[in-house]
Amino acid sequence: MPKVKTNRVKYPEGWELIEPTLGELQAKMREAENDTHDGKRKCETLWPIFKVAHQKSRYIFDLYHRRKEISKELYEFCLEQGYADRNLIAKWKKPGYERLCCLRCIQPRDHNFATTCVCRVPKHLREEKVIECVHCGCRGCASGD
Repeated sequence: MPKVKTNRVKYPEGWELIEPTLGELQAKMREAENDTHDGKRKCETLWPIFKVAHQKSRYIFDLYHRRKEISKELYEFCLEQGYADRNLIAKWKKPGYERLCCLRCIQPRDHNFATTCVCRVPKHLREEKVIECVHCGCRGCASGD
């Protein structure tokens, strides 16, 4: 979660360009956190939060690494302030993890038989064609899809 905006923090050049989008995503995050949990399974209540966190990280990653529209200083500022997940972005840079949905899907301790999540299996190798990850609701984040 990003830190509270105060006058003490010096925002780098270019911040005013990405601030509206990050503000919208932050509002989505608050809405997802305050959403009612009626009729949902326990694991399904966190899915919208994971989705918005992924969107924020992907937005900053794309601006810096793909489109090259923000400076390294602004990119590092966003990571330090918690606007994006540093560990998830580090995984996106590695081959085979370009479409990774969340870090829980690759942690062996969270799954049966010390493997990765079912959403990491390419679609052509699945027995069931429609699946959802228990952790984040992902329907497939394997690089070969």
